Amino acid sequence: MPRKMTMTEKILAAHAGKDDVTPGDNVWVDVDILLTHDVCGPGTLGIFEQEFGQDARVWDNERLVIIPDHYIFTADDKCHRNIQILRDFVKKQNIKYYYDPDFVNTEFGSGFPSAYRDPRQTTYKGVCHKALPEEGHCRPGEILLGTDSHTCTAGAFGQFATGVGNTDAAFTLGTGKTWLKVPPTMRFDFHGEIPPYLTAKDLILAVIGDIGFAGATYKSMYFAGSGIASLSLEDRMTLTNMAIEAGGKNGICDVDEKTLAYVRNRSTRPEWTVYEEDDGAEYDYRNQWDLADFVPLVAAPHSPDNTKTAYELQQQNVKLDRAYIGSCTGGKITDMLFAANILHGNEVRIPTFVVPGSTEVHADMLRLNLYGRPVADADAHDTKANTSVYDALQNAGCNIGPASCAACLGGPQDTFGRLNEPINCISTTNRNFPGRMGHKEAGVYLASPLTAAASALTGVVTDPREYVAEPILTGEAGLV
Repeated sequence: MPRKMTMTEKILAAHAGKDDVTPGDNVWVDVDILLTHDVCGPGTLGIFEQEFGQDARVWDNERLVIIPDHYIFTADDKCHRNIQILRDFVKKQNIKYYYDPDFVNTEFGSGFPSAYRDPRQTTYKGVCHKALPEEGHCRPGEILLGTDSHTCTAGAFGQFATGVGNTDAAFTLGTGKTWLKVPPTMRFDFHGEIPPYLTAKDLILAVIGDIGFAGATYKSMYFAGSGIASLSLEDRMTLTNMAIEAGGKNGICDVDEKTLAYVRNRSTRPEWTVYEEDDGAEYDYRNQWDLADFVPLVAAPHSPDNTKTAYELQQQNVKLDRAYIGSCTGGKITDMLFAANILHGNEVRIPTFVVPGSTEVHADMLRLNLYGRPVADADAHDTKANTSVYDALQNAGCNIGPASCAACLGGPQDTFGRLNEPINCISTTNRNFPGRMGHKEAGVYLASPLTAAASALTGVVTDPREYVAEPILTGEAGLV
């Protein structure tokens, strides 16, 4: 009789053609989707052609997804060259799912590209981890590999998603397979309903603060309980996104109707398999929290596990020079709604940079009001109903850039929002190691969009409970 298994174990067993697997087993598995982008894509494609031959064909031209996103808005010619390498390979291999930054001229010396005029009228999509589910490439029960450490974001959809190196990706590109060690599973249960002053960013910072930045090394992080069920699908993506910040091999959440409604509406393929945890499955570690006991958290420089309460840092009067709201962790439409509701009718005290996670998010910022409903449906006497998310942020004094990874990974000197000086920044991004967002002596404070927005208004790290008296409505934002 097959052993009791976790979701991660079941997915790996199914893709290995086995009845069951045990943590520590090494298995060959079939891969459903391989993701790459402009940073690691050229290296992966080069290794593929070197090892399989210049005329070799990829294993499946509909299962490779290429989403340029990291170094798009820059005058750097090397970055432009990377995009041209992707374009050439896509044409040669007839790759179906390539999301081109069609406004980028890759000729040497072409300079800084003009951004898309309309986020709805471009083949470019923005950050790969946000664009993947939007474009229908995330499904329960599948295996998704990506040449990016935050590929684990897709585990929010009940799939096994993990980052791999260029060489491993090149092997999969030629064979459709990879060799994996089955990870043990750590279980994190959250009880209760998410309070209005918290987001999933606070939850994952609590987990990382508890187990440390290496506490989940090569382990599966399973997020469960009524508290997770109360989160939006986008907020669950924040949890799984930052599994890697504790060293996790993957993060994963249960599949529920929120998940299925989104996938049914978006998927490029008609079938998938939903797996559930077995009663009696073995866990390497377990912990649980009651969300009623939670307070807003911040990770102080220079590690995601250096957690403090926002109130504690506020009492210390920790001064900030900049706020940054964006990235695959904090650039989703619900993140933008959270920030916009706090900033609406106010003015930021420090330079505040806002970067949509995708062109769809950018379009939704223009389309939706502060209740997450179309502005066209607005009540003429209700300013929140008449104000778009974009306008609320812009009117508060935010600098809003085009969708991309932007300053999250630092990038070239001309990157929007990059920390080019040793300044302090509160950020909704996922990593705050020295130099991560630019200058190696800059201090990055990781926080939720609520905490980042509240802090932008005061110029010091600020507990958002001062600004959130009732639940922030998100309407149709991020649902399907």
